[in-house]
This record gives sequence, structure tokens and C-alpha cells, in this order.
Amino acid sequence: IIERGTSDHTIDQGFKRQALEAGAQIHYKSRVKEEDCTVIACGPKGTSAVAYGEIFHTDHPNHIGFQLNDKLAPGSYSYLIIIDGVGLICTCLWRKQKKSERFLNETIAWYEKHYPNLNRKPIKRVGGKGDFTINRNYKQDGRYYVGESGGLQDFMWGFGMRMAVWSGVLAANDILGKSDYEADVRKHLMPYVRTSVANRWLMNRVGDRTFKRMCKAWMKDQKKRGDGLIWIGKLFRPTFMKSILYRVVNPFMLEKDPKAHGRGVRRMPFRKAFKRDNWEQSPEAAAIGEQWNAVRKRGAKVSFAKDSETDQKSQ
Repeated sequence: IIERGTSDHTIDQGFKRQALEAGAQIHYKSRVKEEDCTVIACGPKGTSAVAYGEIFHTDHPNHIGFQLNDKLAPGSYSYLIIIDGVGLICTCLWRKQKKSERFLNETIAWYEKHYPNLNRKPIKRVGGKGDFTINRNYKQDGRYYVGESGGLQDFMWGFGMRMAVWSGVLAANDILGKSDYEADVRKHLMPYVRTSVANRWLMNRVGDRTFKRMCKAWMKDQKKRGDGLIWIGKLFRPTFMKSILYRVVNPFMLEKDPKAHGRGVRRMPFRKAFKRDNWEQSPEAAAIGEQWNAVRKRGAKVSFAKDSETDQKSQ
């Protein structure tokens, strides 16, 4: 687990210090035109998925929890992370929803039920979105598109840090005249991206019963080997069958983006909700929502004003 954020020990601040030491200048609260840039590494432009979370104080020991639950996290997953007295409960939504706050409230209620000593004291609520694309060109008119801007991330679960750093290194090598970025991306990164598209197509077609079998197999293998990364790592590795599956399904999964500066971007749309996604939150979840409203009135912050990325009519 890698910690993100503004604390000195986080990976974000480590990269920032390295950049400043190398002579980089950081301009806050300013915008530049895309055509005036050399490396494009900005965040999402469209929406393929969203995530909502709550950060809280706790006296619970350090812990990592991961859950596949299609009710609480439609088409995706939720998680609990506790590091040195600060916790985060987050749920990810890969289907567009109404009243999306209920998913976070219900997820928090689930973790409180299964971790009765959580002793959660809310600090703030956070949110974000993911944008998943396949690009025809990764270098255009002297501009290098890296990380999420180049669609270089995991379509299955949204993991992207490794490919963001990897693609940044490949872009730097091209700028230094050591290699060709376009060729390197297609050779080293795209096999993993295509595999993740196939994985996402499969994830879209299963539910809790398959998730349960998957998790049981995962835990059984972890108990046998003493390492949980071996089994799950196999899902992300390129295989011949998944390369075939990608070729079959990608024309139906992705839509053309007309505002892509001629790069031939095709985006995974935010899928519609299923009938089973229409439910009322439990009394426990409603109480958690009321608790947050009380905390918010005392000055707690929310990093997203409204869930317009899910459904504006629900507000």
C-alpha cells in the first residue's frame, strides 16, 4: 500500500521534492493550453467510473480490507485502509447511480458491522472519477500523453500509478533521444491495457456469486503460498486468450471521443444502472448519513459538491 497526500512522507511529496531539486517550477492555480505542453499528464476529462470515500480518525490497528460486493460497489469494489490512526473507507461505482451517497453510507455501515472496534470519527468526505480510454496515438505533434491522459491504466479496477510512472519514464527517454515513445508504449504497456479491457468486460458480466468464488480461490492460494499477490497477479498478466477477447469486445465497449485533438481516442462510457441498483439504504446507513450531516455542519469538508457525475436529476 502506497500512501498519497500532502504529508511529507507520501509519494506525492517525494516526487514533488525530486522535481524541485531537478529545477522544475510548479505554477499553482493556472491553466495552460494543451497544444503548448510537451508532456500531458493531467487527470480525467470524461467519466467512466466514480469513487466516494470518508476519511476518519480511529484507534483501530493498521489494517487493509478489500471487498467485492455488487450492491455496495456496483461493478467494482470497496476498501478499508487504516494507517497510523487515520482510516479511509471508499466505494467505487462503475454504473451510473441516483442518490449515490447511499452507497458510501451503506459501505461504511457494512465495515462498522464487521469491524465493531472501528471507533470511527469522521474528518472529511472525498470523491473522484476515472476516465478509461484507448488512444490511436500516444505522441501527437510533439506532445507526449502519459498515464491516464494516454489511457494507460487498468480498466478492471482503475489502478494506474505503476503505468503512469512507467509511461512518464518512457516519455522522458524519448525526449532524451534514447528511444521511441510510441513504439515503447505499444510494446511494454499496451499488452497490459488490452488485458485489463478484457478483464473489465468479464467483470461487467458477473455478480456476487462469482466474486465469492473468486475471493475464496484467492484466499486459498494465499494460505497455501503465504503471498496473496501471486494469485491476483495472474489476472493482470497478458495471455493469448485475453488478447483474442480484447479484439472481439473492444469495438462494443468503447465510444469515439470527438474532442481528442485527432488522437483517435475511444472512451469506455459510464454504464447505466441495473434494476437491482435501485434500493433504499438501511437504518444503519441512514444513521451514518445523519452523523455525517452533523459533522459537516461543524465545518467538515467535502471534496465534491454534488454527484453530478452519477445523476444530476437525483439532487
